[in-house]
Amino acid sequence: MRKFAIFVGIVCFFLTPFSPAFASDVLTLGESIKIALDRSLSVRSAEEEIKGKEFEERSAKADFYPKLSTGYSYTRIDTSTVNDAEYTTYSYSPSTGSFTPRQVSPIDADNFEFSLTATQPLFTGWRLTALRELASLGVDTAKIKKDTVIQDLVLNVKEAYFGILKAEKLEKVAKQAVEQLEAHLRVAQAFYEEGIIAKNELLQTEVQMAQARQNLIKASNFAELAKSLFNKLLRRGLDAKVEIEDILDYQAIALTLEQCLERAELQRSEIKELSMNILYAEKGVELSKSSYYPTVLLAANYQRESDEALLGADTGEDADVWTLTLKVEWTFWEWGKKKSDVSASRAAVARLKYLLRDLKDSIQLQVKEAYLNLREAEKNIQVARTAVVQAEENFRMNEERYKQQVATSTDVLDAQTLLTQARSNFFNALSEHNIAWARLERAMGMGL
Repeated sequence: MRKFAIFVGIVCFFLTPFSPAFASDVLTLGESIKIALDRSLSVRSAEEEIKGKEFEERSAKADFYPKLSTGYSYTRIDTSTVNDAEYTTYSYSPSTGSFTPRQVSPIDADNFEFSLTATQPLFTGWRLTALRELASLGVDTAKIKKDTVIQDLVLNVKEAYFGILKAEKLEKVAKQAVEQLEAHLRVAQAFYEEGIIAKNELLQTEVQMAQARQNLIKASNFAELAKSLFNKLLRRGLDAKVEIEDILDYQAIALTLEQCLERAELQRSEIKELSMNILYAEKGVELSKSSYYPTVLLAANYQRESDEALLGADTGEDADVWTLTLKVEWTFWEWGKKKSDVSASRAAVARLKYLLRDLKDSIQLQVKEAYLNLREAEKNIQVARTAVVQAEENFRMNEERYKQQVATSTDVLDAQTLLTQARSNFFNALSEHNIAWARLERAMGMGL
């Protein structure tokens, strides 16, 4: 029974048609963006920068807490110095009842020292507070930079995605042109063999046919290059097979230019980043002002000295030393250095504010340019769609008239050229519309 079930399973496996998903995966725009973001080295670099800034913030916060340090040292003093310091002592001997002279030195040749110190800043003129806030702003700035990297990558993927769709459509148009010319060439060849048309009309069709085949080769190469660029953005092999969902279509955009400008003002990461840099510079002013104030430190120190490596002490000898130090230090005159530092920091703030105003003006221009390009593409789509219908009808009529010999081969070839151009213009307009919308989204700080 078990063997029969296995046999049935094998038969069902071979009889079941393969799913297209196994043959090839069709990528959507959203999936393409996700893959690009997951694999992007630029995004990974931005994430590492965030991690670095977060560690810098931790480092700045650690400066508020006591610092502990320890040390162990060994010092050897030359023998002549020890001998030069010798003096004579007389020790009493009860057994003999007399005093015996002995040479001793107040200096030990071998000196070992161990120390343990704790230091706590009490007041630094708000310097530590400013450094901590600067580090925190650094983290926020790094996160905004990551958003900028993501938005740029998303735009690049969208442009590459619609670039593939455009290239595939133009390749299809080129193939249609070749097929139409092949059909026309067959008719012209038959007419020539019947003596209806002259040799030059046949040659004219053959030359146009050769040009169409060259255009098809160029269109195929253009499509292949577009796919390679797409694969590069997704960090895949340049020659990897690419199949994407066809979303090359027209969708009306209801936003006004004023709405787009307002969104850009609120959402552009570049504006947020430069605004954060202004806050950073303002904290730099506070940091410079901290030098006006004294610093107050509290230090506790324990020290033990001995002439033995294990820090032993003779009986009755106190080798331990404890100290508690409150230190106030104030540099009150540096020939205008502090004032100059503060003025330089304020100048940096003013410079960044001017740059912010200039950036906003540039972004407004970007938004307007993208918006006008979008509207231009929308109008071109309507015109191009009508032109395609007219060109198709014109080609059909000239083809029929040629078969009835009331039109020349030149009329057919001209009509075919117009049809190819009209179709190319239509797909170019569709592609430009979708790319213009993607660029407008990027200009507004949107698009993900």
